[in-house]
Amino acid sequence: MESHVLRTESLGWDELEKLAPQELDRIEGPTNSYSKLRLFGNPEKSVRVILYRDHHAWCPYCQKVWLWLEFKRIPYRIQKVTMRCYGEKESWYLEKVPTGILPALEIDNQLITESDEILLALENTFGPLGRSINDTNSIELRFLERRFFRAWCMWLCRPSLAIWNETKRQNEFQVIAQELEQQLLKEKGPFLDSVADESGSHSPGSCDLIFIPYLERMNASLSYYKGFNLRKEHPGIDSWFTALEAQEEYRGTQGDFHTHSHDLPPQMGGCYFSTNSTQKQFAQAIDNGSGLGEMEMSSLTKGRDLLPDPSSLALRRVLKHRKTIMKINPLGEPLFDQPLRAALTLLINGQASQPSRNSALGLRYLRDRISVPRDMPLLAARELRKALEATAKLDSTAQGPSIKTSNRLDQNPLPFLSIKQI
Repeated sequence: MESHVLRTESLGWDELEKLAPQELDRIEGPTNSYSKLRLFGNPEKSVRVILYRDHHAWCPYCQKVWLWLEFKRIPYRIQKVTMRCYGEKESWYLEKVPTGILPALEIDNQLITESDEILLALENTFGPLGRSINDTNSIELRFLERRFFRAWCMWLCRPSLAIWNETKRQNEFQVIAQELEQQLLKEKGPFLDSVADESGSHSPGSCDLIFIPYLERMNASLSYYKGFNLRKEHPGIDSWFTALEAQEEYRGTQGDFHTHSHDLPPQMGGCYFSTNSTQKQFAQAIDNGSGLGEMEMSSLTKGRDLLPDPSSLALRRVLKHRKTIMKINPLGEPLFDQPLRAALTLLINGQASQPSRNSALGLRYLRDRISVPRDMPLLAARELRKALEATAKLDSTAQGPSIKTSNRLDQNPLPFLSIKQI
């Protein structure tokens, strides 16, 4: 998306509709967050598995199981449940799982909870993905992942009363990051548990899937709250991320820095800033929508070769939900119609058009509430956020309502679910 000469009129909804691609095949197409059924070329009657995961794809433990099913290509159904941080848990789910814990999985009508127990049950039914999670090496890696998680929590989720305390927690985190790098150096492939196919291509095994959710969130949160570049500081982890981002299955579940930075505080009980010039720079880039480039996803040019292209995919997703998007916006449907069309015009053809007066607040409200991958993939969200911010700048510096850290009820899915749009 490049800004060209300011145009006086934004495209109409009919014109935008003509420029949007068709929806991707959710059942047989690439991994995506919208599907309710995945078949991988199998008949629907072969489905033995139901995955219960959260609507927004924020739950790290759901992501772990979701990835296993995708990489193993096991036919499954999906039923989505609301996380308490962004809404009220569905009564039908509480009847099934009284604790409300996510994820849950049914295999042949047998209900299982706790993500590692789910992986073990899947292994016992369909065979392991790489090494078994009960293999001796796997158990050691699982223990390493838990130590890494605790070190991250101590650094991110505990206030530091002095610089030495902050430095100590960072050092403890990086010592374990170096342990992970050493483990990666021992492996023949790019992953902790590489699975090679007949062509010699590698994909991640179960041990990698256990690490993915929280490393993804570490990468995002430490940049935003601490100004820490995990991939630069630890090249071995960077190479692991790069290999993952070449996998279509992973990209379909991947969150972005903006989403994780703002969905984690209510889930983790708070995240604490270590204010420095780099932290301020990183946080500003994340918040204004420009993002942090290859810190978030490597090989961006390769990513742009995907069809449909990111801007077109973002346009399709907004058009699908536009009535509800306008209805819940602080400006309301009548006032947000033209500014939204102006931003989408810039998104799809690079032509900026003046939004109506006093619309910046509404544009930035939407910019701040795009959720990846719930709404669209990472690169598509980046292009949409950039278009919304550039259009808002043509109006004013007004910001939307601040994002709460105690809950994310602003992301309640009910307005969308009530009209069966998700």
